[in-house]
Amino acid sequence: MTTANPEDVPAPPTRSRTPLGSGTASVLRSVGEGTASGWRSVREAIDKPLASYYLLLGSSALLLTIGLIMVLSASSVRSYLVYDDSYAVVKRQLLWVVIGLPAAWVASRLPIRHIRRLAYPGFLVALVLLGLVARFGVVVNGNKNWLALGPFTIQPAEVAKLAIVLWAANIYAHKERRLRELHHLLVPVVPGLFAVIGLVLVGRDLGTAMVLAAILLGMLWVVGAPLRLFGLSFSVLGVAAVALAATDPERLNRITHFTDPFKDYTDAGWQPAHGLYALSSGGWFGQGIGASTQKWGDLPEAHTDFIFAVLGEELGLVGTMLVVGLFFTIAYAAIRVALSTQDPFVRYATFGIVVWLLGQMIINVGMVLAVLPVIGIPLPIVSYGGSALLPSLVALGLVIGFARREPEAAAALAARRRNRSAGLAASTSR
Repeated sequence: MTTANPEDVPAPPTRSRTPLGSGTASVLRSVGEGTASGWRSVREAIDKPLASYYLLLGSSALLLTIGLIMVLSASSVRSYLVYDDSYAVVKRQLLWVVIGLPAAWVASRLPIRHIRRLAYPGFLVALVLLGLVARFGVVVNGNKNWLALGPFTIQPAEVAKLAIVLWAANIYAHKERRLRELHHLLVPVVPGLFAVIGLVLVGRDLGTAMVLAAILLGMLWVVGAPLRLFGLSFSVLGVAAVALAATDPERLNRITHFTDPFKDYTDAGWQPAHGLYALSSGGWFGQGIGASTQKWGDLPEAHTDFIFAVLGEELGLVGTMLVVGLFFTIAYAAIRVALSTQDPFVRYATFGIVVWLLGQMIINVGMVLAVLPVIGIPLPIVSYGGSALLPSLVALGLVIGFARREPEAAAALAARRRNRSAGLAASTSR
């Protein structure tokens, strides 16, 4: 038997000194670099001159589109039962959109000096309309907040929201250098808004009164009112809200049962309970557009105040988060405009519109989620109703116009028009 020469025996293979986790680390490093690159791209896009303009335009258009789809879906059953036409309600909404979009376009192109000239007349018209409602108003669902004008029935309180924002912004812009004095902060804005809120409360519309109070507090905050004033305001408004609720059995019943709607399922808890049923059955991605079961009669006001519940049932958590995200995108872009402008009127009006639309959205969503009592507040842009849609579209048109007038945005748009004209001239010459 022969033995092998040790020198002829091959050496055992050596193990790689590369750490076992190096592949994973490489992948994580690539992912991290990709994420950082993505965030840089997002920041660069947001920093562009027209970013606020396109964010406002795109978010508003998408929100309006979702609203039309959901109004069609949520109202189809009721429309068929009441009007023998599944499209009756959405046809009316489309009519208001046809009116509202040109109005929003005009508002976006209207010079600021003309907007300010309309502030006082608009406020006076809102007061007159609210006075007519108090005297000749139509009662709907227990609230006397509608006014019949020929074939149309309008809700002047919705018009008043836009009117008081522009009126207060115009006054505060005039008093820009005197706003350190409490007297100029309060007069005449606070008495004027209290008059509007009082007329709204005559019609028992507590929800709209809450939105108007939020606009008042938001305007006071943006002009630099002292903190002690807010403490006093919250105390007064809280006591007033409790007193108004305690004097109305229906409101008191809603407030005492909103935290647990199933406690009084067959009465005061019926609407919020079925709203929760709709949201819970939607899951992550929903049952599909048109597949809601709650809209078949179990959920009252499915196409107006509780359209968010139908949206959650049909589009799921993803759909509801998309809608909420669009509202916050509008708020973000509008606040960018308010912070960058040198015009005090633009700053105050933009912030007032943000408080109005975002605050009303939060109240409506909170109501549907049963974290707030049911007080009859529609979801802006999304819910059915021309009286609410038209002022909201005009308000968004104003903010989009403010964004277009930012110096850098205006310069970018002018350069784009010049380049387009030059391109057309060059193609024609060929």
